[in-house]
Amino acid sequence: MFNNFCPLDWIIQPVQCQDGPSFLKRANTDKLREVFLKYASYQKNDEHFMTSEDFVRKFLGLFTDVAFNDESVRLLAGIADTSKDGLISFSEFQAFEGLLCTPDALYKTAFQLFDRQGNGTVSYADFADVVQKTELHSKIPFSLDSPFIKRYFGEKKQRLINYAEFTQLLHDFHEEYAMEAFRSKDPAGSGYISPLDFQDIMVKVKRHLLTADVKDNLVAVTEGHKVSFPYFMAFTSLLNNMELIKRIYLHATQGNRTEPVTKDELLFAAQTMSQITPLEIDILFQLTGALQQSGRIVYSDLSIIAPEHYTKHITTRLAEIKAVESPADRSAFIQILESTYRFTLGSLAGAVGATVVYPIDLVKTRMQNQRTGSFIGEVAYRNSWDCFKKVIRHEGVLGLYRGLLPQLMGVAPEKAIKLTVNDLVRDKFTDKQGVIPRWAEVLAGACAGGSQVVFTNPLEIVKIRLQVAGEIAGGGKVRALSVVRELGLFGLYKGARACLLRDVPFSAIYFPTYAHTKALFADEDGYNHPLTLLAAGAIAGVPAASLVTPADVIKTRLQVVARSGQTTYTGVWDATKKIMAEEGPRAFWKGTAARVFRSSPQFGVTLVTYELLQRLFYVDFGGSHPTGSEVHKPKPIDTASNVRINPDHIGGYRAAVPLLNGIESKFGLFLPRFGFSQQTPASGASKSSS
Repeated sequence: MFNNFCPLDWIIQPVQCQDGPSFLKRANTDKLREVFLKYASYQKNDEHFMTSEDFVRKFLGLFTDVAFNDESVRLLAGIADTSKDGLISFSEFQAFEGLLCTPDALYKTAFQLFDRQGNGTVSYADFADVVQKTELHSKIPFSLDSPFIKRYFGEKKQRLINYAEFTQLLHDFHEEYAMEAFRSKDPAGSGYISPLDFQDIMVKVKRHLLTADVKDNLVAVTEGHKVSFPYFMAFTSLLNNMELIKRIYLHATQGNRTEPVTKDELLFAAQTMSQITPLEIDILFQLTGALQQSGRIVYSDLSIIAPEHYTKHITTRLAEIKAVESPADRSAFIQILESTYRFTLGSLAGAVGATVVYPIDLVKTRMQNQRTGSFIGEVAYRNSWDCFKKVIRHEGVLGLYRGLLPQLMGVAPEKAIKLTVNDLVRDKFTDKQGVIPRWAEVLAGACAGGSQVVFTNPLEIVKIRLQVAGEIAGGGKVRALSVVRELGLFGLYKGARACLLRDVPFSAIYFPTYAHTKALFADEDGYNHPLTLLAAGAIAGVPAASLVTPADVIKTRLQVVARSGQTTYTGVWDATKKIMAEEGPRAFWKGTAARVFRSSPQFGVTLVTYELLQRLFYVDFGGSHPTGSEVHKPKPIDTASNVRINPDHIGGYRAAVPLLNGIESKFGLFLPRFGFSQQTPASGASKSSS
């Protein structure tokens, strides 16, 4: 019916306006008037109006086919045309924008579709008129003289339905439609229909609840047996309750979207939900079995069954490229391009993260290099805060950024290779359902940590020597190039073993913790807001950074040039023994607080930047993307072609197209898209104004 809805441009989130729990702001009146005048083609008594085609076809971008159904266009335009004169004034245009901002906009939009007289009620004639125009009624006629209709509109069908009552009528109507369709396929009253009749009813009556995968397996799920009425009702109820099923699944897995769940585990979690019956759970596993051939389900299985949401929250992409048509088209060249893409974005993200926390890193380094026991009276800083203040006092604010340039030159490839390797290894061990074993997550993190040392060690040793140079009063200015020349190629890898000892366990702890924390913070549709990404990255950094501090202390001592009278070390084990003997076990935890306060926000900023860059510069290589970037739900079978969002859809009108699609996807009210006659704006206007 609505043929210009673009799922690629939306991240699935509820769309609401500023008047209620809000994400969208109401449009400015002047800007809204400007948009209105752009599309209003009819003028009467010095006032501009939109015709039905102006509003539906030109402004909303619906029914753009040449052979459009003009009756459907007039019905949809009638939603905004509250005066029912065939023309939409600016006040009506603005009023509909306000309606789209209400929490129950979907039901109110449907109500105005049926309120043909514009008097705030729905009569039997109004209801029958719209129902008889739907595609469903043309295929399986609904008895408008049935007891169901009389219960709502009265025996003589004279009762008027208000808005609140209409919402219940619309909810019950489709269930009654399904039961009537079942009765039509079972004239003998046996309580059974054939699998093909079951398929026919579902495709015609419940097609708004069917994804392509479910539609293709309707006969397979019956296993060739006749379908009983209880089975039929349970099947339709299951499709209606898929969002509740998802919540039950998340309750059973404590928010983990990749943990497989058995039928018994789901039954146990659902036992307090009277809406979900054991028969529905049986059907769920039959259906997922037909789709995935697995005895367990994960969250992605439920997303295959559940139709696409009818409301979404817009996210802007600066670039969107589809490198391959399908994952099967992934060549070696495409995979190299994907790695290059990840590496580039990882470099940018790493540079941002490093710059934000560099002052904390400098304080951490100076605290770790501060020796006790080897040189009397040497302690320069009482704690990290004292170190921070003294650096600013003696070296200025820029002193907090000593060594930043080589850090940025090195941190780009360092963080990039870490993020890229972690993604690549995770991809190799992730199955088609998006599930990766815990051990594989740890292995991916460890590989990422190990791979970065080739960049990290030279970077760290230069950075550390620059950071501690300011401690020596009257000392000459130390430059990065002179440090590199002094150390030579092999000297740049001094302390590499300690660096490995730190970075491998850090990444093995960090990346799995981040992935699971991010999943816990995702909303009910699996989407992560940037703030939840930042929080997950920061939280994951706490255990990872603190637990590897001893290795970081040893690495720092090995890489710093010992001053006169200070203890020198020949290797990891030698440093470990001497630090323990001279300073005790507490020395291994020096700078822990500064390290945590540096690493946690740094990786939080780095990861959120990395994932947001992938959202903004979206390139589909046929591989994986960060989970939580968007909710991947299959399109309903009747969604039409992809078209860009109209920039003139401001304020509440940003929600107009998905909400009108929701009249189909939630209520099944499919209006015919095609017709044989066309109404011109002029003729439509003259008719209405006569």
